[in-house]
Amino acid sequence: MMKIYGQDNSELMQITSLECEGGRLVCKGKVFGSMPMTAKLTPQEARNGLRMLNFKTAAFLLTFLFRR
Repeated sequence: MMKIYGQDNSELMQITSLECEGGRLVCKGKVFGSMPMTAKLTPQEARNGLRMLNFKTAAFLLTFLFRR
């Protein structure tokens, strides 16, 4: 399970699974601990997200999984 936190360190989302459905990435979980959610990410939206990265953020993401 993966958790996403807000600015005040309160839990915003719990992602319980990532699946492929056709050509989309499907994230299933709960928002605010109780409301079920299914989000679908298309390849075009993923490319749009990559355009938001600058060099500094891209370098950070490369080392992100190895940080404490």
